[in-house]
This record gives sequence, structure tokens and C-alpha cells, in this order.
Amino acid sequence: MALFLQRFTRRKTHGLDENLNEHGGPKLARVLGAFDLVFLGVGSTLGVGVYVLAGEVAKNNAGPAVCISFLIAAFASAFAAVCYAEFGARVPKAGSAYVYSYVTVGELMAFVIGWNLVLEYLIGTASVAKSFSENFDKLVNKSMSNAFLDVFPIDAPGLGPYVDWFAFSVTIVLSGLLAFGMKGSSLFTNVFTVVNLANVLLVIIAGLFFVDGSNWQISFNETDYNETFTEEDVGVGGFAPFGLAGIMDGAATCFFAFVGFDSIAATSEEAKNPKRDIPLAIMTTLVVVFFAYFGVSTVLTLMVPYYLQDPNTPLVSAFFDVGQEELGITVSIGSLFGISASLLGAMIPLPRIIYAMSRDGLVFRILGRIHRKTQTPVLATLLLGLFAAILSMIFDLSALIDMMSIGTLLAYSLVAVSVLIIRFTHDADEDGKLFNSNNEHDHKDNSECLSADFLGSTTNRSQKKAYILIGSYCLLCLGLALILVLGETKLQAGDVGIAVGTAIIAALLAINLAWLAWQPRSKRTVYFMVPLVPLIPCLSILINIYLMMRLSTATWIRFGVWMLVGSFMYLGYGINESSEKEKAYRKRKIQDIPLMMKELSFDEDIEERPLIFDSD
Repeated sequence: MALFLQRFTRRKTHGLDENLNEHGGPKLARVLGAFDLVFLGVGSTLGVGVYVLAGEVAKNNAGPAVCISFLIAAFASAFAAVCYAEFGARVPKAGSAYVYSYVTVGELMAFVIGWNLVLEYLIGTASVAKSFSENFDKLVNKSMSNAFLDVFPIDAPGLGPYVDWFAFSVTIVLSGLLAFGMKGSSLFTNVFTVVNLANVLLVIIAGLFFVDGSNWQISFNETDYNETFTEEDVGVGGFAPFGLAGIMDGAATCFFAFVGFDSIAATSEEAKNPKRDIPLAIMTTLVVVFFAYFGVSTVLTLMVPYYLQDPNTPLVSAFFDVGQEELGITVSIGSLFGISASLLGAMIPLPRIIYAMSRDGLVFRILGRIHRKTQTPVLATLLLGLFAAILSMIFDLSALIDMMSIGTLLAYSLVAVSVLIIRFTHDADEDGKLFNSNNEHDHKDNSECLSADFLGSTTNRSQKKAYILIGSYCLLCLGLALILVLGETKLQAGDVGIAVGTAIIAALLAINLAWLAWQPRSKRTVYFMVPLVPLIPCLSILINIYLMMRLSTATWIRFGVWMLVGSFMYLGYGINESSEKEKAYRKRKIQDIPLMMKELSFDEDIEERPLIFDSD
């Protein structure tokens, strides 16, 4: 039983040398430079969010303060981004958070993360393809959807109103582009991302000519709430009509607009200089995307009152509302380029995750085969592209959107936990090859050096204590999140019991964090390291768990079904075919060789006697 449980916690050490391919044959081609990675990250992130989310959050949650919601969400995303950036420097391998958790937490948790990332990217691809189809349909005055409704109608709960062959075709074409080669698809992404950024700049610059400062100062009586809208629809007016709660709810929604930078980490094995370029690209992407969101949301709410925003196509509708139909059509066409880049950005990490998992033997190894000419996982790319295309073709994805969130948040949490584990691991137990310490670029800022020297060196005892504190911190975060979510109404009503319980858990969290900060930490360094450890990873864990607890019960049920399927995959195949199991088996065989030789040797107690030859 103990040996069986050890399989769940075995860590990846096999095949982490970035210069070797442990299974032989062709490897992924290293063709992506720093600019390619930045364009990939921006293209993946700056898509549906900028063309839909700004207006939706302004109308339903935050009002003109949507720009503040984006600012808060950017800080929350930055905590996760710096954790990804450190692991991009430590473990420059395809697979993103899956690999990161495999080398630190263990095999079972890595499979859970990888399996959920597959779900996230599948639904992300399908939803973006659906959005592309709907935007194109609006551009042609809904003639396409009307034709599909007449010829291919669907009348079933949970499915779309018609078979969307356009979304299916777009996904299949882009899957073929990805299978053809990463360099060609990266060129496609770069071009479309440049057009997308130009379109965003057009919205910001052109929109400045039609702004009206009074739209941020609309009083409650000026909203015409009694004619068209209810009081609940318009709030109290002003810059933050729905108050601080509305800004925070908007920030929770806007947080998912920054999802996409993890696609950079998923392509680490195709980067020319991953240890330097992955952290640089992740942080650059986050900065570019934030300024785009902040600028668009600011101009948008100054052009059109927040309660009149179109939640589906806010940018196009805004220019139509100010009488600029030509600009509106131009922005609509540009949005197709932006959504195309986002679609490709959502598709690129998907086969890379499967490639990493199949190479490790946790899913069928045939999916990880690299084509010798294209140097891409062709079978995984086409098969998963077909699956995503079918989802976009027949499903109404509105009920499945939250499923993207749960996989992403779980991945973010485990990456933050992994950073803490590595930082507090006993130096003598670390495998230099595993954590990819790069002496040529190693550096420490003065605060890290002073902290490490002041707290002393790590020991097995300090490592064990730190692990216990990390685990207890996560449990306390879960408890605090449950109280804040389930007792939100009572807390707002001033319930003393809920308030006291919240204060006690918050105090325990602070004590736990301070105690963890007092523990010695590893002195090994890499090109980029998360600053202010353990504060930043711990804040990331708290935010992610809180947002996960806010997801609906139906989302957790669907998550459970997906994980049930994954459990059959892992227990029926992966646990027995894991490369780490093969490595452990070979290691035991090598250790058995001296014993075998001893058993086969002559008995040392036998007296050696000289040979006597008879002579005549």
C-alpha cells in the first residue's frame, strides 16, 4: 500500500535536460524568439475580453469604474504571472503548469493540473471560435445564422440553436495551420496581433474625439431609470454606481480577461532562449494587455453612459451611437483579426500539454509523436482541434464558460504552491538538473541575499516545517474563502458570528504567513525569481482559491465529471506507464547488480590449494 501511494508523489526527474530527447526521434523545433513569445501572449490574451468584457462589466458590475476593476485584476494576475515566470526560467519544457507541478508537488497533482488545462484550452478554443462566428454573423447582418437555422436547426437543451459549420471550419483550418509548423503559425499570430493592437489603438485614439466627461458624473436622477431601466440596473450613478462591491465583482470577472499568458509557458520547449525570454515575454504581455484594457474601458465609458453599453459588441455599438458608422464597421472587421489571434493562442498550448503528458506516459504515448518534417505533434494537434471544432459547432457554450476558470485557477494555485516548495526545499536535497540553476545568469537582489543569510541555511527539519506551514496556509485560505462566499450576505448584514469567524481565520493566516517567512530558504538562484517570497505566492493562492469558491455548483459538478474521466485515464493507464516508474525500475535493477554478483561469486571461505601435477 505504501509503495502504491508513493507513486502519487513521485516527482519528475526523467527527461528534464533541455538538450536531450529521452525517447529518441525528432524534438520540438526551437524557433520562437522573444518577440514571437510576446506576440503569442498578447494575441492569446487580447481577444474576446477587449471586444466584449469592457462593456459587459461596465454595464452590469462597475460602471465607469471598470477601469479600476481592470487595474485590480491586473495586480492579481501579476502575482500568478511572476510565479509562472520563475518556473519558465527553472523548467524550460513544454507543458506549462503541468511540468511545474510535476517537478515539485508530484505525479498525481501534475496529472490533475494537466487534465484540467486540457479542458480549459478545449473550451477556450471552442468559445473563441463561437465568438468569431457570432461577430462575423453580425457583420453580415445575421444572414449566416438565419441560413443555418433553416437548414441545420437544433432543438435540444444545452445545445446551440443550430449547427455552426462556420465555427467548425475556422477551428479545423487553424488546427491544420498549427500542425503544418510552429514557425508558420507564429508568423500568422504576429501579423494578426499587430492588426489587433492597431485596432485597439484606433478605438482609443478615435474615441478620444467623442468623449464626454459628464458620462462619469451621471447622477441617479439622470439615468432615466424609471422609463427604461430599473434602479437595480443603474445603481446610484456617478463614477462607481455599484459601489466597492461592484468594483470587486468586476475585478473578479476582469481577472479572466488576463488569462492567456500561460500559453507562453506552454511553448517553452520551442523558445530559442527560454530561461531569459519566457519571464520577459510573460511580464511584457501583462503590461501591454493591461494598458490596452485600461485605455479601451476608459474611452468606452466616456463615449457612452455605462447603463447604455452593449454587453455583446460594446466597441462597435459605441461608434454607431456617436454617429460614426464607418469607424464602427472598421472596428468590427479589426475585431475578427483580434479574435483570430486569440483563437490561435488558445489552440497552441493544447497539443503541447498533451505532448508533455504523453511523453511522460500519463496519457497515450502515440499522442506525443513529433512529425519529422513539421516538428510538431501532428496527431495531437489535429485530434484535439477536431474535438474543439465539434464543441464549437453544436454546443451552447454559455453554461460551460466557467469551466475555463476552474482549470486556470487551480493551475495558478498549484504553480504558486510549487514556488513556495522549491524556495523552502533543503539545498542538499535539490537536484541541480531538476531545477535548472544557471550559473551564467544566476543573480540575487540584495534583499534575497540578506534574507537568506539572516535566516540561515535550510535543513531537513526546516524543510518539513515549511511544508506543513504551506499546507496549513492553503487549508486556512479554503476556510476563509468558504466563509466569505457562503456567509457573504450575513457578513454584509453585520452578523457578529460570521465577522468574528472571518477575523479569527484572517489572523491565523497572518500568523501562518509570518511563521513561514521566518523559515530558512534555498539559496539557489535562476535568471528570474519571484520577489517578496512568501508574500506574493501566498497572495496568489488566497485570491485564486477565493475565486474558485465563487464558481457555481453546476461548474463544480461538471468539473467532477471531467475529473472522473481523468481518474480512469490515470489509474487505468498513466500510473503504470509513467516514465518515472520506468526510471525507478531501472534504478532498482542497477542497485541489485552488486547483490547478484555476490550471489554468483565463489565462496570466499574455500581454501585455495595449489595445483599438484603427478609426474612419472
